[in-house]
Amino acid sequence: MSDRETPQTAKILLVDDDYDFRLQNRLQLEAEGYSVVESESEAAAREFLEREQPDLVVVDLMLEEEDSGFGLCYFIKKHWPNLPIIIVTGVAAKVRIEFEAATAEERAWIKADTLMAKPVRFEQLLAEIERLLAQKT
Repeated sequence: MSDRETPQTAKILLVDDDYDFRLQNRLQLEAEGYSVVESESEAAAREFLEREQPDLVVVDLMLEEEDSGFGLCYFIKKHWPNLPIIIVTGVAAKVRIEFEAATAEERAWIKADTLMAKPVRFEQLLAEIERLLAQKT
């Protein structure tokens, strides 16, 4: 368990079509005390969100379609504008298009609070989760 002060009861929805990515990050987040729910698609994530509210969502950009992650982010921010979202994606490496969520304008466009490029080190992801959850409280 981490020595950092974090909302250890937070529930994180982890949306990625890569089973290994979900498994690795779920195990590490659970070791830090977080509750983690996995989803492999935009459609499954939407179904979960209709039933239950996580405290934060980590979503891949390319799911069923190349832009499914954007669609999911728009859906989330439309219904729950204060729900923090982290996009973790390898799209920049695949299509050589770089974008970020550094400014308020960029965050408004992509509908995510943070954008991280894959491969992402767990320590970086954890730090961003902790930062966003601390802002939320």
